[in-house]
Amino acid sequence: MHPPFDARIEACRRRLETVGAELLVCFPSPNLTYLTGFVESPAERHFLLFVPRTGSPAVVAPAMYGAQLESLGLPDVRLWDDETDPLTVVEDVLEGMALETGDGTAGSTVLLDDRMWTTFNHDLRSLLPDAEFGLASAALEELRIRKDETELAALRRAGAVADRVSLEIRSRGEALVGTTEAELASEIDSLLASEGGGEPAFETIVAAGPNGARPHHHPGDREIERGEPIVLDFGAFVESDLEAGTARYPGDQTRTIVVGEPPAEYERVHEVVLEAQGAAVEAVEPGVEAGEIDRLARSVIEEAGYGDAFVHRTGHGVGLEVHEPPYITAGNDRELEPGMVFSVEPGIYLEGKFGVRLEDLVVVTDEGCERLNGSPRGWESGEEVDRSQ
Repeated sequence: MHPPFDARIEACRRRLETVGAELLVCFPSPNLTYLTGFVESPAERHFLLFVPRTGSPAVVAPAMYGAQLESLGLPDVRLWDDETDPLTVVEDVLEGMALETGDGTAGSTVLLDDRMWTTFNHDLRSLLPDAEFGLASAALEELRIRKDETELAALRRAGAVADRVSLEIRSRGEALVGTTEAELASEIDSLLASEGGGEPAFETIVAAGPNGARPHHHPGDREIERGEPIVLDFGAFVESDLEAGTARYPGDQTRTIVVGEPPAEYERVHEVVLEAQGAAVEAVEPGVEAGEIDRLARSVIEEAGYGDAFVHRTGHGVGLEVHEPPYITAGNDRELEPGMVFSVEPGIYLEGKFGVRLEDLVVVTDEGCERLNGSPRGWESGEEVDRSQ
């Protein structure tokens, strides 16, 4: 296999030994991409990666993928065509890995991809009726949660794409008035592509006026009015520089802006959210518990009297997926480590009035953290970029 994927496979083996499992099975998912570099969407055909604690990994896949898989340098690729029962191929792989089908697997632990469709889960359980089953995240979460330099480089590029789009939208000022939420969301998606991004990492959020009080509002035909807050949450995938495959990493940034004079109370609410985000980011360093970052952001908002209006977690990890560990939420005692990447996005949502959310991605460093976004965080138009905010 190509580096770094051969190293990731070896690290996966070590994790299997640590957690006491004999085999890990992935299907098209971020886990498969992480271990092999291969990117594919889930489908009805049997496409499975088998990583045993000892011995060579194997892939069972439809014949149509032969050339693509050959380019990855995988040591054992078993292709099947429409005249073949894929379960016979899977059974052969399992027997070759000393996981006997039928009797003889009692005590063996097999970890299945967390995203695996039930049909494939059912097939494997049928072939290994005496095995014990768990989730692949038991082995892979500890590997994926810390990003290497190639992954961080992609995430930095994604952050820069989002920054450039944020500046462009902010610079339009009065031109935003009269635009519908859906029109502006579509324009943001186009700008993300023109600035070097791929497809949007998630549905772009444009939430104007009272719609901003709904954190995951879907853009509609409401026209943006002068003087009302606009919550803008967006990002795009960018491809990594990994030698094999086309692994993608997302941007994720939120700003809340106003064209003209904001409504009563808005400036204070925005300042509280900005202070909460600053306090949380300032505290990020190795050894701090994820839950402590949430507590610090929440305490600022609670002290200002808006505790009930902060209705979601402070952040989520970002990597091959937009939402993945670590989750920056109350009660999470996971200690932060260098290489972890996550959002810091406190918000205040006043039903019937407006909402304010500010979001940046940060990466934990040896001595603190690095923000991956540097676009202005204030609400006014015409700000210059200040990465010290």
